[in-house]
Amino acid sequence: MARLVGIVACLAVAAIHVIDQGGVPGTKGPQYVQISYYALEIAGVVAAVLLLTSRARVGWLLSLGVAAGPIVGYVLSRGPGMPDYTDDIGNWTEPLGVASLVVEGILLILAAVSLRWYASSVNSPAPGGR
Repeated sequence: MARLVGIVACLAVAAIHVIDQGGVPGTKGPQYVQISYYALEIAGVVAAVLLLTSRARVGWLLSLGVAAGPIVGYVLSRGPGMPDYTDDIGNWTEPLGVASLVVEGILLILAAVSLRWYASSVNSPAPGGR
């Protein structure tokens, strides 16, 4: 169930950012922001695919970045602003941005818990023996 929620969340983060940039190829300036959006969207899809496979642990690691990256970008763009990108300063309640934060927050917690579970299952002794 966690993997299914993770897959949906990764794809939702990618979709929200495609919508925010105005579709594909999109126009979100400055150029470094647009490239960051593309990288995030690709990473979201790749993480979702990895969560579908036996490479779920790698998928969860990538999911952490898919969740944390845009949260940091949101805070920077709404707070102090970023180089040549000051249009969103103070725009903390933009509906699409808030929706993105909710999805990213859920994904961040889910990925962290899942990775913790993987770590504890690797370090625990086999049942019935040491």
